[in-house]
Amino acid sequence: MTGSEIRAIRATREMPDAYLDGYARILADVALTGRRLTRDELDARRALGERAAEDGHGLRALVASHLATTRQHWPAAAPGAPVDGVLAAMAQAVDAFAEGFERAQRFAVRQEEAARREFIDDLLYGRSDLGRLAERAERFGLRLSHAYAVAVAHGPEPYDDTHPVTRRVDGALVGRFGDRLILLATKEGRIICIAPGDQPEMLGHFAKHAHAATDGGQVAIGRPHPGAGGVVQSYEEALGALDLAARMGYEEPVLRAAELLVFPVLTRDRQAMADLVRTTLGPLRTARGGAQPLIDTLAVYFDAGCVAAEAARRLRLSVRALTYRLERVRTLTGADPADPMHRYTLQTAVIGARLLDWPAREL
Repeated sequence: MTGSEIRAIRATREMPDAYLDGYARILADVALTGRRLTRDELDARRALGERAAEDGHGLRALVASHLATTRQHWPAAAPGAPVDGVLAAMAQAVDAFAEGFERAQRFAVRQEEAARREFIDDLLYGRSDLGRLAERAERFGLRLSHAYAVAVAHGPEPYDDTHPVTRRVDGALVGRFGDRLILLATKEGRIICIAPGDQPEMLGHFAKHAHAATDGGQVAIGRPHPGAGGVVQSYEEALGALDLAARMGYEEPVLRAAELLVFPVLTRDRQAMADLVRTTLGPLRTARGGAQPLIDTLAVYFDAGCVAAEAARRLRLSVRALTYRLERVRTLTGADPADPMHRYTLQTAVIGARLLDWPAREL
């Protein structure tokens, strides 16, 4: 007896007889009559396949059991039975059984996906009872008594859980860290990654692969916070960082909320910031072409460390043209960008203008 025959017989012995209920009788009858399986028999095989899937058995072992049963009962029932007819019946029975098995698996996957999606929504929006949320979190590998951080990847197109980009990033994370410490999902077209706050290399790995997979998209990482509410806070910080990058024109591939804390401070008193922008930069509206070109010039000048040659290069201007624009700012506002005290006021006002979308939007 070959090794495969021994394994098949062993699989049959280990598999509960309930999943093979009626199969030997069907084989015997088909061998004698040459008929095909009836609709009721096929439905019964599908039902058994569904039950086997629900009970957690593997399809490979179940098919092996059917094959072993065929070998055991066919010769005994009808030694001279035509081979083609019996094999056709076996194929029908196994196909129906596998169809039921796969149907149950698809239903289980849909249920799992629905539960996962509901959990992600409740977790990121804090809409569920904390005790119940923590209990559900353990099912997905999270322990909300610990601190977690959230990273959000934004690319040129929306992503869902089945998108190739999402699967590629997920594969990179599972290959490196396994699938029990990190929760990957999508929300509103963005890829979300939730990871332990004391293991920053996980979100760093996510950021690296998400940036590459999205063809240069941006990734924002929130700060670690404990508990379910901390996940919400970290998620909101990451979203805020992406929004800030869009308004400020930042193109860095990875944004860290911990490095951008000055901006929420600056905008906490919106009215005070609006007053500063109007008072400091308002006179630039009288310049030829309006205030925007001079504000953009100041922004680039400050981003270049107040080095005129570098700022001129970034703006594709001559140093002389840049110097002329800075002189216009000094003349119109009374604040000299080269003066340290004036520079701080101007730079803060420029940041405020970009955050408040002025002068495109009235304050």
